[in-house]
Amino acid sequence: MPKNFQLKPPVRDFFFNVYQAGLASPFSDERVQIEQMIAGASCASPQKRIERAIREVRRQLEHLGQNGRIDYTRYNTDDGFLVKAGILFDFFYTYRERFDQLIYDQIQAGDAPEEVVFATDALAFLRQRGFNAADSLRYFALSYQLRRAYYFIYRTLIGRSASMRKLRQDLWTNVFTHNIDLYDRYLWNRMEDFSTLLLGETGTGKGTAAMAIGRSGFIPFSEQKKTFVESFTRSFVSLNLSQFPDTLIESELFGHKKGAFTGAVKDHRGVFDRCSPYGAILLDEIGELSIPIQIKLLQVLQDRKYSAVGSHIEGRFQGRVIAATNRSMADIENQKVFRDDFYYRLCSDIITVPPLRERIRESPKELDDLLKFTVKRMVGQSSPELLSMVRGVIDSQLGDSYPWPGNVRELEQCVRRVLLKKDYAGRTAAPAGERLADILARDLIEGKIDTQRLVTGYCYMLHRRYGTFEAVARRTGLDRRTVKKYINEWDARPT
Repeated sequence: MPKNFQLKPPVRDFFFNVYQAGLASPFSDERVQIEQMIAGASCASPQKRIERAIREVRRQLEHLGQNGRIDYTRYNTDDGFLVKAGILFDFFYTYRERFDQLIYDQIQAGDAPEEVVFATDALAFLRQRGFNAADSLRYFALSYQLRRAYYFIYRTLIGRSASMRKLRQDLWTNVFTHNIDLYDRYLWNRMEDFSTLLLGETGTGKGTAAMAIGRSGFIPFSEQKKTFVESFTRSFVSLNLSQFPDTLIESELFGHKKGAFTGAVKDHRGVFDRCSPYGAILLDEIGELSIPIQIKLLQVLQDRKYSAVGSHIEGRFQGRVIAATNRSMADIENQKVFRDDFYYRLCSDIITVPPLRERIRESPKELDDLLKFTVKRMVGQSSPELLSMVRGVIDSQLGDSYPWPGNVRELEQCVRRVLLKKDYAGRTAAPAGERLADILARDLIEGKIDTQRLVTGYCYMLHRRYGTFEAVARRTGLDRRTVKKYINEWDARPT
């Protein structure tokens, strides 16, 4: 078919803006500015702005359609590229609400892929406008991926502060790269080699950020089955490495065969074997890995191959790796956490999840946003009454300067405590090192202390005095991971 259509300059400029809107992150100021240009007027609310932009795009496409020019393949290469962008923009917003409903339905259904009842109409929409069968399937799947990414980044990572806006942009870029056109042409099915390192204090929400990435991967659509080939609920798995001693970590990562070691009474699938090729695995607390385990894991990250303990059969890991640690970037750069070669396999992208005190300092309303979100999630509906009660306890008992040392995780427990007891004193200062020593000694003499409390309290006392897990490990003869576990146990004890 000859390519004999051309866009007039004003129309070409309009569709160039539509193309630029498709490239921009929905969490960026750039996207807002471009949508204003497409809408042709300044709109006070985001909803009105996008609604007006959608109407303008459809008006321009309808005009092309009246002249038989809606098929983008009938244009020269440059103009066809711009018309294609307009069609995809229209397609995405035409089916946006149905994609949203599909996300809700899939969450309820779990791991069995939901039938996509609107798929036939959606694919016909694209094919009538010049897309071949393969491209129609891919852009249908890409649109669903875009909507899932927006859903999990926007709806699970609440906050208006500058640091949270940056986090959402960072996560979007992690999924689609800095240029979604390059992603579309080269990388949509080749993201497995891009690892991510999440940094942040305990309780900041690194697991939620990792899940947003893991559930936002590209999943192909099966036209024959009328389902996506896999449910996104299966596309993210997590393993907290600090929970296991070195002797068991290899088994948890790679699996083991029955009889591989004492206690291996049946075959066990490791986390790499359970990870979807369309998703990601979170290796949480990766800063606690010993050097020997780092070396073994490095080989998997390099070659993508692994074998279960007690087996010579190789499996291939196809998902993305997300690693998380609460260790500081300074410690990492000073080689106190990772071997260099191991670090360089993890750091395709480094994203920092901000602490709650920083978020509230940037925007005091951040606390209200989080409390509203948390109360609604706990009771299943918005409740100004409960929100007012929780906020009142925080204001009266903690005040504006409370640093929230446990971050978002502590905030959630604060809400629960207030709902139960209408009281929350916060994390009170632990006894000074010498006073704690006196308390432990007294309880020991009086026979009021068990071994667990004695050891955890002793580790906590040393940590307050010397400041690092390594120093405590040297003085107690325990490994660093065990020391950290004991200190966290003491920290989390009821006050």
